[in-house]
Amino acid sequence: MREALEGSQAIARAISLCKPDVVAAYPITPQTHIVENLSKLVADGNLHTEFVSVESEFSAASVVLGAAAAGARAYTASASQGILLMSEVMYNISGMRIPLVMTIANRAVGAPLNIWNDQSDTMAVRDAGWIQLHCISNQEAVDTTIQAFRLAQETELPVAVNMDGFVLTHTMEVIDVPAQAEVDKYLPPFEFSRKLDPANPVSMGTLVDPNWFSEVRHSHHAAMVKALPKIEEIDKAFAKVFGRASGGLLTVEGDKKAKVAILAMGSVVGTMMAGQDEFKDEVGSARIVKLRAFRPFPAKALRDALKGVEKLVVIDRAISPGLGGVLGTEVSAVLSTMDNGPKVYNYALGLGGRDIQASMYKDLLKAIENPKAPRFAIFDADLKKLPPEDR
Repeated sequence: MREALEGSQAIARAISLCKPDVVAAYPITPQTHIVENLSKLVADGNLHTEFVSVESEFSAASVVLGAAAAGARAYTASASQGILLMSEVMYNISGMRIPLVMTIANRAVGAPLNIWNDQSDTMAVRDAGWIQLHCISNQEAVDTTIQAFRLAQETELPVAVNMDGFVLTHTMEVIDVPAQAEVDKYLPPFEFSRKLDPANPVSMGTLVDPNWFSEVRHSHHAAMVKALPKIEEIDKAFAKVFGRASGGLLTVEGDKKAKVAILAMGSVVGTMMAGQDEFKDEVGSARIVKLRAFRPFPAKALRDALKGVEKLVVIDRAISPGLGGVLGTEVSAVLSTMDNGPKVYNYALGLGGRDIQASMYKDLLKAIENPKAPRFAIFDADLKKLPPEDR
């Protein structure tokens, strides 16, 4: 059924359809509306779950770890500093291969304090061992959330569904909300093969000395790599039931034969698509690559998508100070093994929630026509605001 819903409300509805046994809730802007809406669903009798209000994000992650380890379908959500506070537990969850789902309402990390959107929070935990999927719209976030529960269960890996704070979480959008019967058909009852069972006692998260730690890390890495085809498979299965897909690992929009491409994650992809529609007669068309799976990283799929591309703009919504863009650095590394790969221009945009308008599509393509165009820049920074020594 199609309804006009705020992004956070739509995610709460999607979570409810997945019938979690345990929800751990701690509010932080711009994630707060998600757990508020879940709380209301519980209070109104429309969601039957153990709704646990905790005192911190560290506790929220700990509650869902324990719940899932005991065999319960579990969910939580957070953002920004909240992600950093729970990062220790995030490593524990993935290291113990605990299948659960979390929404990250992407927000800048301070200082300085900033409550608006970029992707520095999820980039700070990119190596925590979670599957990370990025959404360009609220519809995609709803669909990806439902897929995430099945993906976590089948891979026995935790899944983080990323949606841009405010840009998506607080924006109204007409959403095709799936029927409960359809979700029940798509999402099987929760099962965890290694759940804690008093009849068969085991230990989780015990000390592993150097004689075994490398093997444990190899096992985790191998599981993440094996998740690549699973992400595509589960997205295709979703399309068979619901009639739409979210893009698997990545998708290519625009002119698929263009020699210039723009790659990005999250809502900015939609902005670039709108910019192409508006400015293609002025600056031409580009391949627009929507990277949906950031972890595991779809290296082969990306190389295939960029065959024939001569110039690639990678849009970053986070930076690694002293190096450059996080996504751009990883894309450059992946493409370094590609014969005749594109020249990469890595530009950070919209840090701390600065508005990214459709005209940025035109500005980016014009910028890389200059032979002296920088390979990395915070593209929308007004350096005149800074003292000379910081420019």
